[in-house]
Amino acid sequence: MYIERKADIELEKWRMETKHKPLLIRGARQVGKTKTIREFGKKFDNFIEINFEESPR
Repeated sequence: MYIERKADIELEKWRMETKHKPLLIRGARQVGKTKTIREFGKKFDNFIEINFEESPR
């Protein structure tokens, strides 16, 4: 189950731009960053997630 967040609106704005920069998500622990990005990624044909917390190098 996914609970929508305020960040979803900002992510949708980013997606609708014709020219956009790479997306970097930062924030406090345990607030739903990973789940939010994975749900957002479902809207694309191609999606790459790089989690620096799991692989800090």
